[in-house]
Amino acid sequence: MNHRHLGVDIGLSGLIKWIRYPLVNSEAAGLEVVGSVADRFDGAFAHQLLRDCLVLLDSPLSSRNVEILWLAGTFREFDLERLGIDGRAWLRRIADICTDRIRRDDPSFEPEAVAPIVDDATKESVRAEITSVGPALEQATAHHSYNALDGVVPALEQAADIEADLGFRLLLRALKAYSVPISEARYERYLALGDELGLGEDVVDDTDVNTWSDLVD
Repeated sequence: MNHRHLGVDIGLSGLIKWIRYPLVNSEAAGLEVVGSVADRFDGAFAHQLLRDCLVLLDSPLSSRNVEILWLAGTFREFDLERLGIDGRAWLRRIADICTDRIRRDDPSFEPEAVAPIVDDATKESVRAEITSVGPALEQATAHHSYNALDGVVPALEQAADIEADLGFRLLLRALKAYSVPISEARYERYLALGDELGLGEDVVDDTDVNTWSDLVD
């Protein structure tokens, strides 16, 4: 099975989507959701999720910025900050669960260091989209009436610098979580960029995109 084409959002961004509903209020409950998500598609979901975690863990991304990316995508509904969970430690727990799930099918499996996919052209494309939508995303996150979150745009820029594919998926998840309006032209660019990155259309448009037909941006 192709671990990147499952008909749904994949990897860390997919987990972030599904951990929001129903409301998860404890670390133990969160870990149960991680196990359930890793088991999806007969365990195929665990592979990309593990890869995303290893890419970030092998990067210089700080625990705080991991937390910001997670909080932005979950709309703070599974709040690592409130629960006192360190961002990088949380990624390690997710990675361990994924490793255990993969070993159910391949007992000899050992996770190895993952080299990020480096493509300067796509990285610049993702960075350009973050910059372009940045003011609207900053307004939606930092100035939200009850789930305010600072630092989302810089954290996304760092994620895109680490790997464009993961940075793009985390951007989409933040935009969807905070219901940031986007134009139809931007939506079409996202579809094209997703295709360029080898992502299924369901990753870009999983019915959560807030597209406004009369918006020009």
